[in-house]
Amino acid sequence: MPKTVLSLLLALVPVALLAQGKADVLLHRDGAPPRWAIAIHGGAGVIPKTMPEATKREYFQSLAAALKAGQDVLAGGGTSLDAVEKVVRTLEDDPRFNAGKGAVYTHDGRHELDAAIMRGKDLACGSVAAVTTVKNPISLARLVMEKSPHVFLAGGGAEAFADSMKVPRVPNSYFDTDLRFQQLQEELKKERGEGPGNPDPKHGTVGAVALDVHGDLAAATSTGGLTNKRFGRIGDVPIIGAGTYANNRTCAISSTGFGEQFIRHSVSHDISALMEYRGLTLQQAADEVIHKKLNPGDGGIIGVAHDGSIALVFNSEGMFRGAADSGGRFEVKIWE
Repeated sequence: MPKTVLSLLLALVPVALLAQGKADVLLHRDGAPPRWAIAIHGGAGVIPKTMPEATKREYFQSLAAALKAGQDVLAGGGTSLDAVEKVVRTLEDDPRFNAGKGAVYTHDGRHELDAAIMRGKDLACGSVAAVTTVKNPISLARLVMEKSPHVFLAGGGAEAFADSMKVPRVPNSYFDTDLRFQQLQEELKKERGEGPGNPDPKHGTVGAVALDVHGDLAAATSTGGLTNKRFGRIGDVPIIGAGTYANNRTCAISSTGFGEQFIRHSVSHDISALMEYRGLTLQQAADEVIHKKLNPGDGGIIGVAHDGSIALVFNSEGMFRGAADSGGRFEVKIWE
């Protein structure tokens, strides 16, 4: 086939598919790996395909805006750490997702937020849990990493650290939305035996992973937790190696799903370990953990490997997700 015809055909072929169980290893058309790559998620779970078309469009627009924010950082030569923080801040400010504005309610009718961020080149990381007045918990997690000798701060201690860092604060009511309040009421009715509970039990979390032009990986994740959670429950998001992990030798991972399961299986670190010690690709390692170790419906992960390959793997009905790279890929998806 003449080269000119082949080139035309390649130009007409979609760069990649974002689909459950499909490989997402991308190459430039000259055969080189991507110089930078990014993946994002906005939660996984039972996401009905029957949702109104206007609602679908709003989710796609929100995901695309967040992905574009990260893409711009990376395309401009910025760091993966800056890119993932910017994406997650964008999603924390979007009331459609369970992080920041739009976080779910606890049993007591309040909001408790968790977040974590990690840099792959030196394993530096920071986490916060059960914060109640921090507008963007992911940025506070980064400050824990960069401005404190610690990794993980929780509750009142994290709030005191936020005071010292002078980060933007809001009243807890800032995180309120009508939808999340309705979901809490459904769960309270279920407790009283008066109803079936929340009919839309998404595992709400947001996250981003990225590889930058400097060869460095980073991961960031943020969540409002579970609707009707009690007793200061904390899930996998702020636990390094469970919901969030980055290591330049292997990959960057952000998880979303049934947090207790992701903690039990150390999901994010396990994927990295399978790559490092068994020589699996990112896609192979993610498939093994999500489809063989977790239960169906537990959730999923997004990952970017050191070679720029991307994996978006989930065993739930859907996962809000997107991916972009220096080869021209830019896609957002919800279902397969």
